[in-house]
Amino acid sequence: MSDIMPSLSRRTFMKTTGALGALAAVGGSVAATNTLFGAGVPQAHAAAEETVTWGHCAINCPGRCSLKFHVQDDEVVWVDTYTSKDAGFDDPQPRACLRGRSYRRWLASPDRINYPMKRVGKRGEGKYEQISWDEAIDLAATKLKEVIDKYGNEAVYVPYATGVSATTSRPFNRFLNLVGGYLNFYNSYSTAQISCITPYMYGSKGNGGSSFKTAEDAKLVLIFGSSPTETRQGGLTTHYDWVHLRERTGAKIYMIDYRMNDSISGHSEQWLPINPGTDAALVAGIAHYLIKNDLVDLDFLHTYCQGYDEETMPEAYKGKNLSYYSYIMGEGYDKVEKTPEWAAKITGIPAERIEELAEEIGTTKPLYVNQGWGPQRRSNGEWTAWAIMALPCLVGQIGLPGTNNGTREDRTSPASVSMDAGKNPVKTSIPCFLFTDAIDHGTEMTAKNAGVKNADALKVNIKYMINYAGNCLTNQHSDINKAHDVLADESKCEFILGIDTVMCDSLKYSDVILPDLFRFEQTSQISTGSDTGYMITGTACTSPKFERKTAYEMATLMAEKFGVADEFTEGKTEEERIKEQYEKAREKSPKLPTWDEAVEMGVYIEEHAPVVSMKKFRDDPVANKLDTPSGKIEIFSEKLLEFTEGWELEADDTLPGLDTMPPIPVYLPEWYGVENTTDEYPLALSGFHYRGRIHSSWGFMPELKEVNPQEAWINPVDAEPRGIEQGDTVRVKNEFGEIELLAKVTPRVVPGTVAVSQGAWHDADMAGDRVDKGGSINTLTTQRPSPLSKGNPQHTNICEVVKA
Repeated sequence: MSDIMPSLSRRTFMKTTGALGALAAVGGSVAATNTLFGAGVPQAHAAAEETVTWGHCAINCPGRCSLKFHVQDDEVVWVDTYTSKDAGFDDPQPRACLRGRSYRRWLASPDRINYPMKRVGKRGEGKYEQISWDEAIDLAATKLKEVIDKYGNEAVYVPYATGVSATTSRPFNRFLNLVGGYLNFYNSYSTAQISCITPYMYGSKGNGGSSFKTAEDAKLVLIFGSSPTETRQGGLTTHYDWVHLRERTGAKIYMIDYRMNDSISGHSEQWLPINPGTDAALVAGIAHYLIKNDLVDLDFLHTYCQGYDEETMPEAYKGKNLSYYSYIMGEGYDKVEKTPEWAAKITGIPAERIEELAEEIGTTKPLYVNQGWGPQRRSNGEWTAWAIMALPCLVGQIGLPGTNNGTREDRTSPASVSMDAGKNPVKTSIPCFLFTDAIDHGTEMTAKNAGVKNADALKVNIKYMINYAGNCLTNQHSDINKAHDVLADESKCEFILGIDTVMCDSLKYSDVILPDLFRFEQTSQISTGSDTGYMITGTACTSPKFERKTAYEMATLMAEKFGVADEFTEGKTEEERIKEQYEKAREKSPKLPTWDEAVEMGVYIEEHAPVVSMKKFRDDPVANKLDTPSGKIEIFSEKLLEFTEGWELEADDTLPGLDTMPPIPVYLPEWYGVENTTDEYPLALSGFHYRGRIHSSWGFMPELKEVNPQEAWINPVDAEPRGIEQGDTVRVKNEFGEIELLAKVTPRVVPGTVAVSQGAWHDADMAGDRVDKGGSINTLTTQRPSPLSKGNPQHTNICEVVKA
């Protein structure tokens, strides 16, 4: 991409010939200046009047960055963010991160998709030709009718996608509901395991965490596998709250992670290194020490909990040594006592250090226990999350000031309402992670072997997909090579409609592509926040360029082909619908400004009181019972046993002595983990979120790639015998594939483990050696789901690393 060419307006572009004209099908205007943010203004626009509009990021990041677009001659010349000048005071300020501030580069990228296109090569090759909107919609609608007539609506699917989150982010779902529906999905790629297991323990009413502001009252803070300054660095959410907490609290803080992440850089005393996937073993070792040294809170466990010991077990399961106490003390199914020495061999943390930590946990109050979503995104993630939640229960540190229930921190935002998608006539639902199975052999998927819900089995394979703003067909899915083979076979999924702003890897499998607009190129609104909540109301920064349309407009065109346009729009434009939704939000929260006031201010901020998780339950467990079967916190779940009865499981989804999944928070060894490395693949491999991207969003931008290079973190202990030095190009490989990237030799990752940031754009010759030069970790991950939630186990891998 040129850094010196001026931005091209639509009318200027149409006058341009030669090489610039060749960019028309997939490329937009290019950067205005040679700076990342475009603070300079090209001479051609110097005299033009500047206008400023508010907008927001709408990627799957809770920061929802506030953006101010400075526009001249209908072109964005630079992007600013919320400042103290806007606020009228210094703090707080929901400012954009580096990614948000660089949006002008994406907005004006020569890789922008400008026109509808249809595929002219093989699926996955990325070869397309420009077509008209009429032809594109006709192709998509005609094929949709054919699939519905031949296979039924269950053959239609809208895959999980995270490229857009806002008030009207899913209009295609509304359209499909009007023509008979589509196959549903449940779960997310981010939180399947913890979202599944938490209701078994806390029910649906008690599963929210305490805010970080609450943790300011704690004396000891334990954070398992979380890095707020990396995963939530934009806007004014928990990265801000985390830094605020660390500066204000007098508590001792421990970050338990296999990597010294950026949230504890400069605070090495806070890092407690642990082998990845072994958090539940650490909790078990701590629990043993607490029990042996009479540091558990028996009054709390006997009053508020089920399943800790025989006294609190359900009647039908008493006398069978199935309690958590029995498991810890070696009386359970495996007859292994979970001593700190036992835990040390698995976690890599010395037994003495486990005992010291347990002593602190048992004697320091208030205790705030928190976990990120990394520890649960594993093959044993349901039990890992459960074990971490059990830890504060053991010492009664739930529902009190300065405590948390072991889940992620609370986030509170202003009231908002999204477009009504209507009711889906199709009730059948699959785990979102198993969509490639549903394409390849969907009719073999059942409730017992694949978690199909609201049906005993799928009736038909997926034959038609609408992939809106998603890179989860390949890049963010697992085992990209296998996903490619499934998607490239046109006899399986017969048609894929893709909608996006640039040609990501997943979009290359589309049969027809439609050019999308960013949320800040149209009227849009979004709410987010944490201890401080805020709402951003944005208007279009420029007029629509080329032939790009909003998704609402696209879905309306599809609805017209099916004769349901009137039902789809209800006579309303998208902007009218957004305003209508906003008025419904104001009915819920009258303190919200009027629509015109919201547009004028751009960013509306409201302060929230600290949230103490499960306070009402702690105050009165009878009047405020949880909606678990027992009404209590369930450390043993009879419901889980009943729900999974008869499930078809792999041998390593259970434990010796059990023929079902464990009904208590045990340590379950991973399929591909530190205890299951091999001579061929002797290293564990785990992913993490990266500052330069949100998942794969921004993953194509050369400026951000330059300052955030794709690297494999490897400890010097592992690098030296392999002859690997800092900055070397290396290949990481396993049975699923091979990637090429730079080596980061650092003691900030535990020995025996390689860390690769997720979201890098896949870049491989799929007709050749398939070596991924982009360094996407999902070239190396498995499509086998975690056993209970059928979720994404992206961090469960083993590998080898060699110099390229």
